[in-house]
Amino acid sequence: MAEPVRVGVLSLHNSKETKAILNAVEALGHDPEWLRAENTVVRFEGEEASLAPDVDVIVNRLLLSNTDQPLEELGLAQTLAEIRPMLNPPDATAKAAHKTAAAAALVAAGLPVPKTVLALSSDQLNRVRGEFGAAAVYKTAIGTHGGGAWKVGPTDPLTARVGKRRAFIQELLGRQGEPIRDLRVYVVGDEVVGAMFRYAAERDWRTNVARGGSVEDATDRLPAAVFDLARRAASVIGLDYAGVDLIEGDDGWYVLEVNPTAGFRGLYRATGYSPAPVIAGRAIESAGGAIDRERIETLASTLDDSVPSCKPVPAPIPDAEPITIGFTEQVVVSGTGGTRTVVAKSDSGATRTSIDIRLAADIGAGPIHTVSRVRSGSSKQSTTRPVVDLVIGIGGQQHTVAANIEDRSHMTHRLLLGRDVLKHYTLDVSRRVEDAAEVAREE
Repeated sequence: MAEPVRVGVLSLHNSKETKAILNAVEALGHDPEWLRAENTVVRFEGEEASLAPDVDVIVNRLLLSNTDQPLEELGLAQTLAEIRPMLNPPDATAKAAHKTAAAAALVAAGLPVPKTVLALSSDQLNRVRGEFGAAAVYKTAIGTHGGGAWKVGPTDPLTARVGKRRAFIQELLGRQGEPIRDLRVYVVGDEVVGAMFRYAAERDWRTNVARGGSVEDATDRLPAAVFDLARRAASVIGLDYAGVDLIEGDDGWYVLEVNPTAGFRGLYRATGYSPAPVIAGRAIESAGGAIDRERIETLASTLDDSVPSCKPVPAPIPDAEPITIGFTEQVVVSGTGGTRTVVAKSDSGATRTSIDIRLAADIGAGPIHTVSRVRSGSSKQSTTRPVVDLVIGIGGQQHTVAANIEDRSHMTHRLLLGRDVLKHYTLDVSRRVEDAAEVAREE
């Protein structure tokens, strides 16, 4: 009997997809290893490089789009890819994670993408806005789960950067008179594992399952040419497995994105089929191992995302001193157009952070991407408030939050920290920081 293949999954987070792949490797009779911070060590000695735990092949599931330092994660993947074969190699995942880099590769290969403009200055980006009609899509080049994507009108000001990330404008596609939807096709190698239509949630235009979008099985409802387009897109980017997002316009299908770490939850909900065993099988075969195809089909009927037996146990560490912030605290708040240091008030009773409309304008917070309903005090009536993304910096830590915009001109503090920020800290209401500008306003 052949020796089992040792399959490592490189993943520093606790996603259900990572767990499902590891469980599938074990269920197929091979040896899984979860490569995490707790157990992974790379050595370079003389002319040799070694990896512990040692594996025969690595499945790359690093989330480049979910980190403030994607180059660090990319460098880690490149390090390990020099030592062992890797599914979804670093260069391909980097290209896929950057939307305009992916678009450039797709267009060069003759694949259709929506009309897109990346401009390196805000002036240039606003100059081309008129080419895109009444509504357009404004995106950051790196983003995930629908974050960093907004629907903008003809008068909305655009900036070439949102925070630290470049932004671009793209044609808003769809079919006249039909509900807002796109298509995700999950591809592993040359195989289409499944496909689903994704429909936008009420009061939203984004179809992401993470944002409440609904799904519908599309595996047996599409012409072969659509699946061929998805396979070609994954191949052009250089990915072994991917969730390829497409959208149908009045004149045909276009490739929106090619996702190297696409989630399984929505696809499984729509189709009853999990990609995890198929990915595990491809990794095993790439390292020379044998798999049972019937066993893969059986395993795929269940999404087993329980905690794998191979999850490393972290070494005990001394309790870290929790970071404490006060009832008022000096913070750095950033938008698309600037950064300001202000004294903010902490309110553990508020779900969401709020920013004064004038401060929001000063830092270029926006564009507005949704509205929230807020009930104040004992009032039985709620009001709606626009919501924008902000970056809040406190004590060397940064948090991106969706904040309410409101008129706080009658209040002492122009920024209120809600539980979306306070959950990361210990609150000491006896501690207060005074700001001369805020005190002057109060007097």
